Amino acid sequence: MERRSLIKSLGAFSLGAWHSALDQGEKLADPYVVKHTKLDTDVLVVGGGTAGTIAALQAGRAGVRTIIIEAGSQLGGTTTTGGVVFPGIFHAWGKQIIGGIGWELVTDCVNEDGGELPNFSIIPNNTTIRHWQHQVSVNGALYTLLAEEKCTDAGIQIRYYETPTQITTSDTGWLVTTVGKGIEAEITCKQIIDCTGNASAASLVGYKLLRDIDTQPGSLIFRIGGYEYDALDLNQIPKKYHGMLRQNQIISGKVTNPEGIFPANVPYGYVYVPGADSTNAELHSQANMQGRSNLLKLLRDLRTHPGCEKTRILDLKTETAVRETYRIDGEYKVTHQDYVEGRVFEDSISHSFYPIDLHREGKSIYQEFLKEDVVACIPLRALIPRDSANFLVAGRCVSSDRLANSALRVQASCMGMGQAAGAAAALACIKGVTPGTLPISEVQDLIEAHGGIIPR
Repeated sequence: MERRSLIKSLGAFSLGAWHSALDQGEKLADPYVVKHTKLDTDVLVVGGGTAGTIAALQAGRAGVRTIIIEAGSQLGGTTTTGGVVFPGIFHAWGKQIIGGIGWELVTDCVNEDGGELPNFSIIPNNTTIRHWQHQVSVNGALYTLLAEEKCTDAGIQIRYYETPTQITTSDTGWLVTTVGKGIEAEITCKQIIDCTGNASAASLVGYKLLRDIDTQPGSLIFRIGGYEYDALDLNQIPKKYHGMLRQNQIISGKVTNPEGIFPANVPYGYVYVPGADSTNAELHSQANMQGRSNLLKLLRDLRTHPGCEKTRILDLKTETAVRETYRIDGEYKVTHQDYVEGRVFEDSISHSFYPIDLHREGKSIYQEFLKEDVVACIPLRALIPRDSANFLVAGRCVSSDRLANSALRVQASCMGMGQAAGAAAALACIKGVTPGTLPISEVQDLIEAHGGIIPR
């Protein structure tokens, strides 16, 4: 046999032997069954978004067993899945007013990404009008990685793709039934922190909620390219697209016109989604699909204008970011007047600094800017549902009226609330009491021990 034929036959033999070896592992298997598991923890955080991640980190670092369940695939919420990659606001009137674990995560993200922080000492005229100048740009993907790493380092158990279906009281506190991809779990815990944004866990317990007849539209965030902004004849393009085209055109890390409404190094566009609601899978699906449909219509329309014929999508966020659904009816409701006057409460646990910011479909955004040196505050009682025990919330479902909530819902404020809820829940576990009965000074001291800033 010739050498070439011998090699060919050996190759065929080897290939056949290889396939035969792989085939040996195949067998008929019974359908896999849903896994049932039982878990026990001190603190259960429901929702791994902006507030939930920080709440879990605070509880875990305070030394109590902590589990966080998240219906999606990653931590970070609005900053990551929603794509608002410029969390704020941590500074007001030339000084820092929100710090702690949220600030640590944000600054670590900036540093590891080789970025720079804004110059917070600069106070331009009407600084609250240009509040975006003090928002911090982050890499959303890196933020997700760091949040997960920090939770793992703190001993926190992260459970993705799970959501609670039933919450009842137990001898030690709560029994929470969850379902997820191929799994059902029963989790017993002493304290629950609802960070779903929709007060979903509070609703399952039966606590009363607040909601307005009208709600703000959601936003589906995207980035586009394929055109040169400076070469466009804006007289031939509808004015409603000018700001979007400018903001999405980046040259050497800056928009061509830095006087925009977002940080100058963030390419950013969004389409409104009227009535966007994330309180159940059906409504959330509708919000996401409507946002994508609106974007497709926008893209096709842009391409009909001179210079925009090659416009294309460079990035699209996973979900429509929702601004407003349900809020708890808490032991105290933060009012519009409380917010704009900067009322300091005996049980204040965090600051908030953002203009009243009510988005309205088809109309301009309604805004009220805080007067000079005014900074709003959040009381612990606003995180506690009325007549509840061993239960807290953090994030945009905080007890507040609609106007106050339109400012409280932003990321830095939600991080401050998350850290406070995590501190109160951890102390309540350690002392065997419900959070509302804790000496507020002890909660404040624990927050400050982890870098938080308490209104005084």
